[in-house]
Amino acid sequence: MILGLTPPRAAAIVIAAAFSWASAAQADPLPRFALPVDCTLGQDCFLQQYVDHDPGPGTRELTCGDQTYDGHKGTDFALATEADLARHVGVLAIAPGRVTATRNDMADGLYDRAAPEALGGRDCGNGLILEHEGGWTSQYCHMAEGSITLAPGDTVTTGTPLGRIGLSGRTEFPHLHLTLRHEGRVVDPFAPDGVTGCDTVPEATLWAPDISATTGGVMVLGFAPLVPEYDAIRAGTAPREVTAEAPALVLWAFAHGGRQGDVIELKITGPQGQILRHRALLKKSQARLFRAAGKKRKTDRWPPGDYLGRATLWRGDQMIGQRETRFTLP
Repeated sequence: MILGLTPPRAAAIVIAAAFSWASAAQADPLPRFALPVDCTLGQDCFLQQYVDHDPGPGTRELTCGDQTYDGHKGTDFALATEADLARHVGVLAIAPGRVTATRNDMADGLYDRAAPEALGGRDCGNGLILEHEGGWTSQYCHMAEGSITLAPGDTVTTGTPLGRIGLSGRTEFPHLHLTLRHEGRVVDPFAPDGVTGCDTVPEATLWAPDISATTGGVMVLGFAPLVPEYDAIRAGTAPREVTAEAPALVLWAFAHGGRQGDVIELKITGPQGQILRHRALLKKSQARLFRAAGKKRKTDRWPPGDYLGRATLWRGDQMIGQRETRFTLP
């Protein structure tokens, strides 16, 4: 079977019941699933978006933030930049199972919103579907072209390599989109019994070992002689260090999960003490964003020694994420 990528029975799902499996499996113990990506969450890959629990035109995700969109049926495990695709980050089977569908021939590339018809309904891009015991299936999307070596009928165990994270299908950043279903119904592995409100804390996840949902963070941080273009930051080609003769010392931060009212704080410390402290208020929520601040050089060169850059994402008085970078000038 070539991917539609819609598993059997999915077309008959009743939307209002799509995000909870408890009523259909009260007597069954909760299954547990492994991490589907071969990377370290919060360090070199990131939880970008979650399942939309709102059955209507609005959105609701388990962190009560904006890390979803209407009708989003899975969890997105993202790489920071397009350059990270060169690391060949593996996609792994979350449980033992059998391959029921694959697609492996779509070119990697950013989705063009102006030409959605170019996808021909293949929004998932390259990917596959695994069928597990107990009526469970897992669907893996946006994988790298040609990276899937399995075929329908092949069996896998937990952790079996399935392919690599890619940039195929309807996607604007490199990531794996994982959709988990039970008897055709979408299940949020972070909140298997659903999300009814912001005061509801899921009692258990389906991850083993357990994974905590994150609400944002700083993905990449670097120094530059001027404010980089956003396209260069997304591509992973923005400068990370500067020379002693650089006209300015700019610290830039690439973050995810920013909410309206959050603050990104940028600090630069040099061999003679603090050079810069800048706080940028986010006027709107953004799935991905960057901020930059810097100082112009006023002498012949920047002083020799160690330079430290630190970016912190604040939500009120709560630190959501922080990243540091260093370089030394001779």
